Amino acid sequence: MFEYIKGTLIDKDPSKAVVETHGIGYRLKIPLSTYTKLPPSQAPVELYLSHIVREDDEALYAFASKEERDLFELITTVSGIGPKTGLAIIGHIDGAVFQRAIANSDVRLLSKLPGIGKKTAERLIIEMRDKFKSFGKPNKISPSDLHLGDDLLSDALSALINLGYAPAEAQKAVSAAIETNQEEKDLGRLITFALRNI
Repeated sequence: MFEYIKGTLIDKDPSKAVVETHGIGYRLKIPLSTYTKLPPSQAPVELYLSHIVREDDEALYAFASKEERDLFELITTVSGIGPKTGLAIIGHIDGAVFQRAIANSDVRLLSKLPGIGKKTAERLIIEMRDKFKSFGKPNKISPSDLHLGDDLLSDALSALINLGYAPAEAQKAVSAAIETNQEEKDLGRLITFALRNI
């Protein structure tokens, strides 16, 4: 129904944004990843929308990119995954890392996301694997990621998350470590480099 909204950002917090366009203020539910990319208040903004209507609720969900919005809509087709959990997933893990975790059946990494337990992570893997075939291949985290094995990347992310770092923070640290140490194959050293970026 709605594709995107362009307007002025009036207000924002980690779970919502208010965008005014043509005299109407739209309250939009957003993931944490979108909140970190929003401009200051009173600045122009463009967000991609997903309109979800339920028996007891109707809401507009907004995302910084079309890819995030499309992934959110795909995730919410999984049985037992509603918009709230979908937002938590999008807000706490990069889309490429999420696709890689699904492809590698990384229950450990997925179960660290808010609202996702072991059983839900297993269901996500089973149902999303087929859905991703039509969704497209995961984007690379960085060009240097081509030199790194998926298992090494996944293990480094899992290690940082198990140390108590948020998935989004762990992703940024591992991506920076990969960028500066493209040929690194040792998990321990990669984690050490990543910790220096936190």
